Amino acid sequence: MPVPPEQTTKQQREARRAEKVALLKKKQARDKRNLILGLVGGGAVVLAVIGLVIAVIAVNAVPKVDPQSIEVEGLQTFDNLPANHVDTAVDYAAEYDMTPPAGGNHAPVWLNCGIYTEAVPNENAVHDLEHGAVWVTYDPAVVTGDALTSLQDKMKSTYMVLSPFEGLPSPVVASAWGNQVQLDGADDPELTQFVNKFWKASTAPEPGAPCTGGIDGPGKIS
Repeated sequence: MPVPPEQTTKQQREARRAEKVALLKKKQARDKRNLILGLVGGGAVVLAVIGLVIAVIAVNAVPKVDPQSIEVEGLQTFDNLPANHVDTAVDYAAEYDMTPPAGGNHAPVWLNCGIYTEAVPNENAVHDLEHGAVWVTYDPAVVTGDALTSLQDKMKSTYMVLSPFEGLPSPVVASAWGNQVQLDGADDPELTQFVNKFWKASTAPEPGAPCTGGIDGPGKIS
C-alpha cells in the first residue's frame, strides 16, 4: 500500500482545529438534548401545548453557564503570581517562564483595552489582566488577511486586548491572569471557551477595575 504523505504544519493545525470544532459541537448537542429531556421530565403534569412552547423556548435560548464549569483544552495555569507595580522592565520569560506574559509584576499604569496593530508594552498589558481583561496575541507572520480580520471581529468591545507578538509558540495565544492557552489559529474554538471562562473573571486580582483611562500603545485602531 502507498504510504500517505506527511502532513504539513498547516495541515496538522487545520486537522486539530477541525477536531476541536467537532468535539465542541457534539458537547453542545449533548447539553441541549439533556436540557430538553430535563424540561420534559419535570413538566409531565403541564398541558401539552404549554410544554411544547417551553421546549421550543429552551431550544432557542442560551442558558447562563457558570464560567468555572467551562473546560478549555490545553489550558496552562500559573499559580502564586505577584501583582506588584514596578517602574522597570520585567523579563517575564526568565522570571515566570511565560511567553507572552499572563501575570506577574507590571507597570503602575494599565494599557487602554482595544485592538492594536503593533506590539504593546508587556508591563502595561499585564496590568489589564490584573483588572480581568483577556489579552489575545497573534503571530503577525502567520495570522494575516482574512484570518486577522476574523480574529479582530471576535474581540469584545471592552476588557480585551488584541496585539501582534513576535516569537509566539503558536499562531494565537490567549492570556488571562494566571491562565493561558495556545491556539492553532483565529478560528480555534478554544478561543471562545477561554474568553467565556476568563473575561472579567473574579479570579483576577482586581476584577472590574478600569480598562480605559490608562495609556494607548502604538497602532491602536479601536
